[in-house]
Amino acid sequence: MSIVMRTILKVSACFVLLIFATSLQAQPKLRFGHINSQELLAAMPERNSAQLVLERYVKQLSDQLQSMQDEYQTKVQDYLKNQTTYSDLIKQTKEQELTTMNENIQAFQTNAQQDMQQKESQLIQPIIDKADKAIKEVGKENAFTYIFDLSRGTVIYFSEMSEDVTPLVKKKLGIN
Repeated sequence: MSIVMRTILKVSACFVLLIFATSLQAQPKLRFGHINSQELLAAMPERNSAQLVLERYVKQLSDQLQSMQDEYQTKVQDYLKNQTTYSDLIKQTKEQELTTMNENIQAFQTNAQQDMQQKESQLIQPIIDKADKAIKEVGKENAFTYIFDLSRGTVIYFSEMSEDVTPLVKKKLGIN
């Protein structure tokens, strides 16, 4: 092999190595993190106060439902006890009253369930938004490429190279 050929091979090899090294440096460093947002939400003090408000609300609805059911049961017992003494018109009126009361109880139960779900959403959504905002800020401030939420069940595996960002997010939120 001639000196010119060797020189061309050396220059070509150096050029290939230079291109390879440059391409490695050009690729951004990928940084992955993970968090369990359900655990984070449970650790947030706002969650406890929202839970207390929701429990009081549920108790009010439950007490109202119990009152309606007690009144209904009293009227049913009264009807059964006295039905033999009632005329047909009074029986019909009492039965209609009982039917209406039962329908009102069922409607109240349905509406109360929907109302509880709305109240829970109304109380919890601002807390979820606050946590999401903190997670995104931690991601930007610490140059994470991705932060995966383990509680949503979409991540099947993560390696030790993935960082648990929970302590960073808790610090951002002022949680110990």
